[in-house]
Amino acid sequence: MAAKLAIIMDDIGYRHTDEAALSLPPGITFSILPHTPLGEKMARAAHAKGHEIMVHIPMQALDGRTMGPGGLNNQMSETQFKQVVEDAIGSIPFAKGTNNHMGSLLTQLDRPMGWLMSVLKQQNLYFVDSVTTRYTKAGDEAETHDVPLLKRQVFLDNQTSLAALKHQLKEAVHLARKEGQVVLIAHPYPETIAFLKKQLKQLPEEGVQLVHASSLLPLQLAQKADMATEAKEQL
Repeated sequence: MAAKLAIIMDDIGYRHTDEAALSLPPGITFSILPHTPLGEKMARAAHAKGHEIMVHIPMQALDGRTMGPGGLNNQMSETQFKQVVEDAIGSIPFAKGTNNHMGSLLTQLDRPMGWLMSVLKQQNLYFVDSVTTRYTKAGDEAETHDVPLLKRQVFLDNQTSLAALKHQLKEAVHLARKEGQVVLIAHPYPETIAFLKKQLKQLPEEGVQLVHASSLLPLQLAQKADMATEAKEQL
């Protein structure tokens, strides 16, 4: 059975150059920023080509960077917060899940993450924790609210040199083989798109299958159930 690799293409929606990502294989998952000039158009075009769609929800960062429209911060009331999340989801058609854009501050906070997961549960969406801080509470709150969860394991293109891209993809392939599946986050940089166009053709030879992010959830949930069964047997 082939190891599974999910590649989530983040930060889509502002630049016309993002449209180049539509030339990538349909196994790529597109995470689109809400309320952006090209967001809805890109979601519809990507969905038509067979890509899975996510909402890339901006969240408050420790360094105070501007979040853009649809951003969530720790000054919002519960009502405000949930409305912003619902509006963000509503702006991107065909979304099956969400992940955080930035969020090194907000994802550390229990209460906002609980509010987020409450909305995602109501909307029947999964969450991918981009893991922009090791102190993230998103996973704990997702479990509490029974929201399907994945976590980013590799960033592909923090550096866009060919050597760096090759190194990160190699790391992702290694993890996929070791653990059965891996979540990799990338961005629609020209260097990244050109690299993936060439390298993804080689994945089958390496025993790795490119899949949508949501297709990792059944395996993840099955593994979780197995762990729970083992824990009970050890009692």
